[in-house]
Amino acid sequence: MKYLLFFVMFVGSAQAMDLAICNGQFALCAASSTTPTGKTIEVNGKKFAEGVAVCPILTGKGIADLSLMNGSCKAAPGKVWSLFSTVTSYPQAPDWAVKPMVVTKFVTTKESGMSNMWSFSCEIQAKPVNGVRLASCYGPINESPWNGDHVPVGTESFSAAPPGALNPVGGNFPIK
Repeated sequence: MKYLLFFVMFVGSAQAMDLAICNGQFALCAASSTTPTGKTIEVNGKKFAEGVAVCPILTGKGIADLSLMNGSCKAAPGKVWSLFSTVTSYPQAPDWAVKPMVVTKFVTTKESGMSNMWSFSCEIQAKPVNGVRLASCYGPINESPWNGDHVPVGTESFSAAPPGALNPVGGNFPIK
């Protein structure tokens, strides 16, 4: 429950979001790191470096921003959406064993920023790893999930990815 309150506190200041609860399969990237693809991705008219994160696929309810999802919880065939969830234990890399979520703070650097995978499209991978279905999720690096702005170097952020993970999926503080 505290994670849901934490999420709602931040989203309360967000602009132009169309929040919804989706029910079904989704990717949860909260504890994932992100690898730059070398491409760019455009989000609401702004360009960002694109990254890919490998994320476990869960089934249940997830919080979505439909403004980034073509207005629908329904994903294209072979794909899922990356959503936020209130689950506190889920499969995590590198072995994809179920572990409790541990949220940590970090500061973005020139070498490693943060990434936002929330409500972006993911390709379902063909083979499970240790019994866990995975998805490759593509989204922006250094884009604030709260206001869509660029996240500069030196910004305090949070993630459930392990400390030292490159471009961990998460969000930034403070929200402006």
